[in-house]
Amino acid sequence: MARLVRGRTNRIRFTKIWVLKQKDSPLNILQQIVETKKQEIQVAAAAVPLDRLKSQCNSLPPTRNFFAAVNRRPDGLVNVIAEVKKASPSAGVIRADFDPVAVAKAYHNAGADALSVLTDEKYFSGHLSYLRQVRNAVPLPVLRKDFIIDPYQLWESRAAGADAVLLIAEILTDSQLFDLQILAAELNLTALVEIHEMDSLLRVRSILGFPLRSYSLLGINNRDLTTFNVDLKTSVRLAEFVEDKSILVAESGIRDRSDIQQLNAAGIYSVLIGETLMRSADIGGTMANLKGIFRRS
Repeated sequence: MARLVRGRTNRIRFTKIWVLKQKDSPLNILQQIVETKKQEIQVAAAAVPLDRLKSQCNSLPPTRNFFAAVNRRPDGLVNVIAEVKKASPSAGVIRADFDPVAVAKAYHNAGADALSVLTDEKYFSGHLSYLRQVRNAVPLPVLRKDFIIDPYQLWESRAAGADAVLLIAEILTDSQLFDLQILAAELNLTALVEIHEMDSLLRVRSILGFPLRSYSLLGINNRDLTTFNVDLKTSVRLAEFVEDKSILVAESGIRDRSDIQQLNAAGIYSVLIGETLMRSADIGGTMANLKGIFRRS
């Protein structure tokens, strides 16, 4: 088990980000995260009741069109959703000098089409305030990357300034996914519906895009969230069974232009990239290489 240490502030700090040891736990990492998330939602709802969140949402400016930013014809080889992420359970701390606003500005200057911000605290060292800071700092549409299992989190996301949310099929029932997609559309949030297995793809195909097609994208995560193993061929394999490839987003394990070209050959022209960009000492150069464009100043 990862060692957990309390810092001198009230917020819990982690010296290691839940390094995976599957044999040591009866629950896989995804199940652990979901159980933690249920507790966090109860705490959050007690601190900020749903009615207060709804009231906050009434005075917000319109959302930015995340779907259009990702679905359009790419400038270069792909549209890039660049992820603001400090750490992960599999990699530990990815960027020690983490400044979400500085990273977001670097992504914007490098030509990112949209942003993703990790807001899970316990396992990814994220925070909901990072999303607010990023959205205020750059004009790009922003996805809240978290483990969303409850309608409260959608209202919370909208109140924090999100333009899109991640819905992971593997942690949601059909009825939950259906209801969350409807609420997301009502809140003008794009839903990036994520799958990893063929069974999940078959489940979501009939309800993807409900109630409005232009509010749903389909993400194929190359990372198995139960083990955190990565295989780029997951996107290539599953893309074959998706009729409308314009809504596809490949996620995880994308490191260089050869990976992008492999995805292009499978009909995928939008990607979500986190660790490769977060580890780069030259974000502009790395982005230009991935997108296959001349480097931007």
